[in-house]
Amino acid sequence: MTNSTMTRRAVLGATAVTGTGFVLAASCESAALQGVTPAQTEGPFYPIVEQADKDADLTQVEDNAGTALGEVITVEGQVSDDAGNPIVDAVVDIWQANAAGRYAHGADPNTAPLDPNFQGWAIMKTDANGRYRFKTVRPGAYPVDETWTRPPHVHFKVSRRGYREVTTQMYFDGEVLNGIDKLLNDVSEDMRLDLVAKRSDAAEAFQFNVVLAKI
Repeated sequence: MTNSTMTRRAVLGATAVTGTGFVLAASCESAALQGVTPAQTEGPFYPIVEQADKDADLTQVEDNAGTALGEVITVEGQVSDDAGNPIVDAVVDIWQANAAGRYAHGADPNTAPLDPNFQGWAIMKTDANGRYRFKTVRPGAYPVDETWTRPPHVHFKVSRRGYREVTTQMYFDGEVLNGIDKLLNDVSEDMRLDLVAKRSDAAEAFQFNVVLAKI
C-alpha cells in the first residue's frame, strides 16, 4: 500500500465517517421536508485557493488557449422551493474533479494528472425562472482506498436568503459505481433518485433540479 493511498484514506475516510453522520442526520431531517434535495457532505476538496475565473464554462480557463480534456457536457436545472416556486438569484456554487478524477486542491493525493485548462469551480446565480446552466466535462471516478472508488459526481452548494442552504452531490444516471457508493447509499432509496441527474433531450446535457426549504 502506498503512502498516497494511506493519505487519501486518512483524508477521505475521516470525511466519510463524519460526512456519513451528517448525511444521515440531514436525510432524517429532509424526510420531514417532502421533496427537499437531500444534503451530503461537502467533502475535503472545496476550493481554498481563490481564482478569478469562476464563470459557467469550466472547459476553458481565462487567458488559456486550450480546452479541458474529457467528455464535454452541460448541466442545467431549476432551483425551487418546496412548494414548487422558482427561486430567483439563488447562488449555485459547484466544484468537481477533472476528467481524470483529480481535484485542483493541495490536499488531494491522487496521482492522476491535473488539467491546466479545466476550471474546476464555478459560481453562478439562477435566472428569472430559477434556472441555472453550466458547461463542464464529465468528472472521472477516483479511489478512496482499495475497497471503494467514488463514482463521477459534482458538488453543489445552493443558497438564497430566506431559504435553508443545501450542500449536496450530483451523480450521473447509469454509472455502475453509484450502486456501491457509500455516500450515495447513505441516502434513503426514495430520496436517492433526487441526486441522480438524467440526460435531457440533448444527448450531452444532464438535468439536475434543486429544492430548498423555506426558513
